[in-house]
Amino acid sequence: MDLSTPSTAPDSGTAYGKPAPVHRKELTEVGPGTPMGELLRRYWHPIGLAADATATPRQVRVLGEDLILFRDGQGRPGLVYPHCAHRGTSLYYGKVEERGIRCCYHGWLFDVQGHCLEQPCEPEGGRSRATARQPWYPVQELYGLVWAYLGPPDRKPVLPRYECLEVLEDGEFIEADDRSIGGGGPAVIPCNWLQHYENLVDPFHVVILHSSFSGTQFVPEMAVMPQVNWDIAEHSVRTLSTRQLPDGRTFRRISEAGLPTLRVIPNPRVGRYGPVESLGWVLPIDDHSFRIYVLGRVREQGELHRMRSRPDGKKLWEELSEAEHQVYPGDYEAMVSQGAVAKHSEEHLATTDRGIVMLRRVLQKQLEVVQAGGNPAGVSFDPDAPPVKFTAGNWIE
Repeated sequence: MDLSTPSTAPDSGTAYGKPAPVHRKELTEVGPGTPMGELLRRYWHPIGLAADATATPRQVRVLGEDLILFRDGQGRPGLVYPHCAHRGTSLYYGKVEERGIRCCYHGWLFDVQGHCLEQPCEPEGGRSRATARQPWYPVQELYGLVWAYLGPPDRKPVLPRYECLEVLEDGEFIEADDRSIGGGGPAVIPCNWLQHYENLVDPFHVVILHSSFSGTQFVPEMAVMPQVNWDIAEHSVRTLSTRQLPDGRTFRRISEAGLPTLRVIPNPRVGRYGPVESLGWVLPIDDHSFRIYVLGRVREQGELHRMRSRPDGKKLWEELSEAEHQVYPGDYEAMVSQGAVAKHSEEHLATTDRGIVMLRRVLQKQLEVVQAGGNPAGVSFDPDAPPVKFTAGNWIE
C-alpha cells in the first residue's frame, strides 16, 4: 500500500438523496372534512375569553375556519360565518345591535343563530328574508370562556363541567387565561397542535430541556430523573412519574392528556400538593398554529399568568434576545423548530416515547369510531352528567 496516497473512507449516512419527509395527515390536519378535523368537531372548544365577545366584531380562526365573534345588545354571544349571505361583505365591519349584527353594505341584520331579521333595501323589509340564513355555530359561556361547537348539529353533546373547577376552597375563584400558559412562548404558537399535545405525555423532556438547557425552571424535585409508567384512563392517557428524592422522600406525579385536547398538568412549581388545580385546552387554530386556554382555581388575580416559565430564571420568553433563546431553549423552541408540522417519517422513537405511541393509538381509535358513525370517547348527551374527574396531581411522601 502506498502510504503517500491518503485513503478516504466511503461517505455514508449523508443527507444526499434523503426522501422528502411526510407527516401523519390523519392526526395533524384539522380542517373541515379531514379525519382529525371531524373528530375534533364532535367536542366543544374554547374560542375566547368571555370578555372577547363584545359589541365590536372579533375575527377568530378555529380548526381552519375563519369566523366572527360578537355579543348582541341582549348579552347573547354569537359566532357566524364572516361573509354576509347577501353579497359576501365581511361582518367584521358590521354593526352590532340589540337583536344581532348588521352588515355594513346593505344593512341585512342577522341574529346570533343566523336568522335574517331585516333587509332594509327590500320591499316590506324583505319578504323572503327567512330564506337567507347566515351560517353560524352554537356557543355557550362557562368558567369565563366562550365555547363553540363546530360539528354536526344532530351530534352536539352537552358542554362538560370539570370537578377540579367546581369545588372551590374558601377564598378561591376561577380565573381564565388565553396567553398559552404551558406553551413556552407567545399566545399564538406557530406549529401544529399535535406537537404540543404529545409533549404532555413526555415527562423526560422536563429533566433535560427544563433542567439542563433552559436552566432549572421548576422546583429541584422536577430535575430528578423519574421512573415512569403510562396507562389509558376513560378518556385520557395518563403519565405516572415517581421520583426518589435525595432526602429520602418520594415525589409522585400524575399528569394527563385528555380528550379532545386537554392538558391536565399539575403545577410544575409544586406550590401546593394534591389534585390538579388547573386545566388547559390546546385549540388548533389551523394546521400550522395553536393557542392554549387555561382555567384554574386561584386566590389572586393574575395567579395563572405568574405560572409562566422563565427560561433563564429571570425573563419571560418575549423578553429574551435571539441569542438568549439559543442559550435557553424551552418548549416553544423544541416544538416550533420541528417545523410547522413535525416530520413523522424521520422520527426514531425510543422506549421513553411509549406515552406518545399510546396517545397516537388512542387518537387513531377515536378517528375510526367517528368514521364508523359512532360517538367518540369523552362526549356526553346527558345534561345531568356529573362533572368530569381527573386523577392528575402532585403528592409527596
